[in-house]
Amino acid sequence: MQLHRNLLIGGKEIPAAAGQTTTDHNPWTGEPYATVAAAGPEDVRAAVGAADAAFAEWAALTPFARRKIFLDAADLMEQRGEQAVELMAAETGATRGWALFNVTVAANVLREAAAALTAPLGDVLTTQEPGGLSLAVREPLGVVAAFAPWNAPIILGTRAVVAPLAAGNTVVAKVSEDAPLACGMFVADVLRDAGLPDGVLNVITNDKQDAAAIAETLIADARVRAVNFTGSTGVGRIIGTLAAQHLKPAVLELGGKNSVIVLQDADLDHAVNAAAFAAFMNSGQICMCADRILVHASLADEFTRRFTVKIAELPTGDPGLPTTVIGPLVDEAAAQRVAGLVEDAVGKGARVLTGGAAPEGALHPATVLTDVPEDASLHQTEAFGPLVAIRAFANDDEAVALADDTEYGLSCGILTENGTHGLKVARRIRTGIVHVNDQSVADEPQAPFGGFAASGYGRFGGRWGIESFSNIRWLTLSTEQPHYPF
Repeated sequence: MQLHRNLLIGGKEIPAAAGQTTTDHNPWTGEPYATVAAAGPEDVRAAVGAADAAFAEWAALTPFARRKIFLDAADLMEQRGEQAVELMAAETGATRGWALFNVTVAANVLREAAAALTAPLGDVLTTQEPGGLSLAVREPLGVVAAFAPWNAPIILGTRAVVAPLAAGNTVVAKVSEDAPLACGMFVADVLRDAGLPDGVLNVITNDKQDAAAIAETLIADARVRAVNFTGSTGVGRIIGTLAAQHLKPAVLELGGKNSVIVLQDADLDHAVNAAAFAAFMNSGQICMCADRILVHASLADEFTRRFTVKIAELPTGDPGLPTTVIGPLVDEAAAQRVAGLVEDAVGKGARVLTGGAAPEGALHPATVLTDVPEDASLHQTEAFGPLVAIRAFANDDEAVALADDTEYGLSCGILTENGTHGLKVARRIRTGIVHVNDQSVADEPQAPFGGFAASGYGRFGGRWGIESFSNIRWLTLSTEQPHYPF
């Protein structure tokens, strides 16, 4: 029997007011996997109302009571790993390893949120007033609109809601149409079963054709105080514009055009393995994946030979097989988009080292290019698929210039056996994240995560995530009566 889930509003699962549903497809088989309720604007308003009604009680709940919910949820998340594997394979074509990684990181996101609940709530300030006490106090905002994507659905579905919740806000989550169960209902079920009160987290699912109207209704609602969006830069520009029009703060975690730089003092075996992981983990569908591998000219030929052999042998196909590395993309349109980038680059002079064949349904082969010209779309466009380009550089200055030749600024990996050299280069790279002697894909919930420029603004992780969804107030107490001039 096909799965079906309704909207989650005020702790109850209810159908859309108009009775509409939409179908969730399996990208590997092409068959329908589930149906979900397709919300309309009236459902959005109902969800915001439920979150608004639950806010005061949730914000007043003791930090230790909230901490227990998050810690219990983390344990439940790990216990439901096999359910996550099934959901992510069926909705996004994810491999088993990627799904279990999602579960592990999401559980730790919950634990980090629990730890942050008793972090300092503000600062004691100096003041010029005799007998005065001056404080900067952090308080919750109210209702937060959270948008969660499909590519790392359990990590990003959890991250979309947990930092706002830990700060004392309530949330309406509008989840991806491509993974509504994994990034929405699975996360909500875990939190509800851990004791999250009704109305604190509400989940909206919708048909793709209604996405714009749903987002506009949610952000425009006067009861919504902040916006949390993770997704593509194109959609992020729209979300950021809508939030600005309504004078609402937003945290935007968007795309990347990331590089892995192989310096002349790198270990080649390590570099090949690290770059392969960076480029092809989750078939390249991670915002931190490497689109560019920049290799010092002295190593370029040997690195390229070894790397090409490794990529050509990556197990490809059914995401249900435990050995699969390259599974299907999220849908056939995504595979065709990647194929279009390859065709354009090759037509303008790029060479295919491995892969490059036409996709089969949603499955695109792992592809390595070289000699990609600057007028090719791939030079500036995020690949977001199993596609990477190799380019040689002569010196550090050229490596930095090539890595920074993009509107994005998310992540970078610098491979070297000389930490001093690596750190020196890292300090010159314009990204929000840089890893020395490691590749570009990493996520730790206690670290400040995010980029700048076209990769967005704001930070997740640890106290930075809590602060992103808090209001800072100036509060004073006079212990003696002030004197006034009149």
